[in-house]
Amino acid sequence: MNKKQISITLGIMCFLLTIAICVQIRTTNLANSTVSQTLSDNELRDQVLKMKERYDNTYREIENAQKELEKIRLTATQNDKTAEAKEQELKENNMILGNTDVTGDGVEIVLEDAKASNTSLNLSAQLIHYSDIQLVVNELKNAGAEAIEVNGQRLVATSAITCEGNIIKINNERIGSPFTIRAIGSQELLYGGLSRIGSILDVIRDGGNTANITKVDDITIPKYSGVISYKYLKENK
Repeated sequence: MNKKQISITLGIMCFLLTIAICVQIRTTNLANSTVSQTLSDNELRDQVLKMKERYDNTYREIENAQKELEKIRLTATQNDKTAEAKEQELKENNMILGNTDVTGDGVEIVLEDAKASNTSLNLSAQLIHYSDIQLVVNELKNAGAEAIEVNGQRLVATSAITCEGNIIKINNERIGSPFTIRAIGSQELLYGGLSRIGSILDVIRDGGNTANITKVDDITIPKYSGVISYKYLKENK
């Protein structure tokens, strides 16, 4: 084998060796990237679980504190007419604020997206939007509703009905169709305000969606499950 052949052979071997090294480096980088991503996902999952556990523990502590406070109030108000009056006022305020379960007569409204068989070209009109729920809630408030809940979520002063993409949230909890809205108040006023011609329920039905309202006795609306806190509100002394 002459020098030229030896040089060519060595060149080919070096070229093949270079390719092999590059492939090995790329494979190692991909493996490291996969491991790193897996570790990152696991860390994120652990953080979410820890935050949920912390929230659950805090919520249980608040519930226990409320129960203990109620016991103290009951003990302090025994045989004291003034204190009993204050206790009754406190209970009524808690009902208004949404801190207790409440029961009473009212109405139930069910909103549901149009069925798939509807051939309307306006697909957006066949869906219940967060704005539809908001308008129904506003109508109920205008008609004197004293307590309102949507799919089990109690509405309070700090509640928000929002939309994130195609996800509707109330009190930062996801809800979906069908939407059941319950309200306690004068049945005649609530029913009349929502069943009149041209009401928001009529507008919703125009898109092919379901929008029914019925009078219901002894509705039970659960208390607000979150924590109401104020950052900017202060007492005017």
